[in-house]
Amino acid sequence: MPEVIFPGPEGRLEGRYHPQKEKDAPIAIVLHPHPQFGGTMNNKVVYNLHYAFYNMGFTVLRFNFRGVGRSQGEYDQGVGELSDAASALDYLQSMNNNSKHCWVAGFSFGAWIGMQLLMRRPEITGFISVSPPANMYDFSFLAPCPSSGLIINGSADRVAPPADTTTLVSKLHEQKGITITHNEVEGADHFFQDRHMDTLMTDVTGYVKRRLTETTR
Repeated sequence: MPEVIFPGPEGRLEGRYHPQKEKDAPIAIVLHPHPQFGGTMNNKVVYNLHYAFYNMGFTVLRFNFRGVGRSQGEYDQGVGELSDAASALDYLQSMNNNSKHCWVAGFSFGAWIGMQLLMRRPEITGFISVSPPANMYDFSFLAPCPSSGLIINGSADRVAPPADTTTLVSKLHEQKGITITHNEVEGADHFFQDRHMDTLMTDVTGYVKRRLTETTR
């Protein structure tokens, strides 16, 4: 899988790009957790999400936010990281002009960035938010949430308590025209360790495959 360097708002960004042979394959970007708490594109959840999408026929890009790994710049409270994500999507789209589906997946801090990217980019047709930190960040910008997606968290998450995720989901459920699917994995912590990772990937794969056969958003 080729390492790629592409232009970001603060200089170069480092990524891993995994293309399919088909020219019109769907595309997905995967966003990593908080840069100041050890989050990188090689995080286990991010890595597994990347391969889950690739194995479903997606051309996939995951990358390091500014200041992480070989990506230039420094942490910017989420504002710059959102710009990084937009640049990553631009880069992915520039090489895949014929894609009919465009997905964003994010874990923890990356889920927060991914949901903001949804609001900016109407071409995004689906999203996966793993362990969204609804207790730490304001998600009220999702008014209305522009596309359907899956929010998934662990029942034993101590970083982002399940009650806050449930509150977020119930607010999104009130919106018409989209469907928010919410799965809570019994016993899983914030990082879906051990056997819970398999459950997470099974849930994500099942959801995305079902959505790809439907015509609704």
